[in-house]
Amino acid sequence: MTNNLVNFIIKKYLKYDNKNPFISITAILSFFGVAIGVMVLIVSMSIMNGVSKEFQDKLFTMNYPLSIYPKASDSVSKELLLSLEKKFPDMGFSPYLSSQVMIQKDQSMSGGLLFGVDFKKEAQINKIYKEALNNKIQNKFDLIVGSGVKDTVGLNTGDKATLYFSSLDPNGFGMMPKMKRFTYVNNFKSGLNAYDNAYMFTSIEALQTLLQRDENSYDGIHIYSQNPMKDIERIKQELPEFEVGVVGWWQQNGNFFSAMELEKQALFLVLMLIILIASINIISSLLMTVMSRRKEIALLLSMGASEKEVKQIFFRLGAIIGVSGIIFGVILGFIGMYLLTNFDIISLPADVYGTAKLPISLDILDFILIIVGSLTIVLLSSYYPAHKATKIDILEVLRNE
Repeated sequence: MTNNLVNFIIKKYLKYDNKNPFISITAILSFFGVAIGVMVLIVSMSIMNGVSKEFQDKLFTMNYPLSIYPKASDSVSKELLLSLEKKFPDMGFSPYLSSQVMIQKDQSMSGGLLFGVDFKKEAQINKIYKEALNNKIQNKFDLIVGSGVKDTVGLNTGDKATLYFSSLDPNGFGMMPKMKRFTYVNNFKSGLNAYDNAYMFTSIEALQTLLQRDENSYDGIHIYSQNPMKDIERIKQELPEFEVGVVGWWQQNGNFFSAMELEKQALFLVLMLIILIASINIISSLLMTVMSRRKEIALLLSMGASEKEVKQIFFRLGAIIGVSGIIFGVILGFIGMYLLTNFDIISLPADVYGTAKLPISLDILDFILIIVGSLTIVLLSSYYPAHKATKIDILEVLRNE
């Protein structure tokens, strides 16, 4: 049997069958079932990736990819900072001091964490801080706070705010908390309330003065790296083993991202069931086609067609329905992503999710897994009916039908 005849028979079986309309309807439902399954998978995976990257980007900014912290010693030395900057020019380093504080203006008060940083170094690795800085800080006792702190205390540009530190100063009657008036210059909004309601920034010189710290020692060093999971090993080799350590953002927030990855995998498996159910329709449609075409199959086999060629007809028939459904589903999926990206179809509460716009990002690996998984299910579904078509008893069919 020639390839032209195989193609002719496949085209014939793909046409709408007036005598057995249910077979054609089942094939159409199979096509749309596979398409919808692929579309939903693409859109869902892109949303999951978008949300994950959105949170990762915010945590990168405020938690930093890598952080050096003291272990046996009480501080990190400036000598270590200079050494790391020289050895790793591809990374950004920002030393800091930190202290728990209470901030007060008039009758309003709020608590938080105050960081003393080098303005230029911090702006190079923290884009949120860089936007807020905007050349507005003029002296070492100027203050940048999170938008939540600003709203709670009621700060306006140029206002004086009193900061109470957790460390104490002795006086004639006992111990009093250290306090200092700072000038509020601007606020930042990271999109995550945990940071916006607690973080404050001033100059590292201000905290060195107030906390009476040596100018050559820090509480830690924040590091920006393009590839932190590899660079953490490079940095470890340069650190005094028992004096300081280095930690990555994924170690500080491991449970959160592990939960998101597990949720993504579970969603992928559940949505793949849509394609699996659609593939059952492919099996049903092909089996009904085989049963309705028993006489034609028997004639083909009796006229010299091989079992391989008959199997090829029905396998290709199922593959055409399934693969065309996958292609149509990919087109629908990208259309859905385009609409969600460019039009405000779904809006999110920014105070909960950190963004008002639905984040969309389709990872190439996820796209490949969707296509490979869908093709596997479709091709396996096409194989059984094709195999069944070759098991017809030619003599019995020709005698009875």
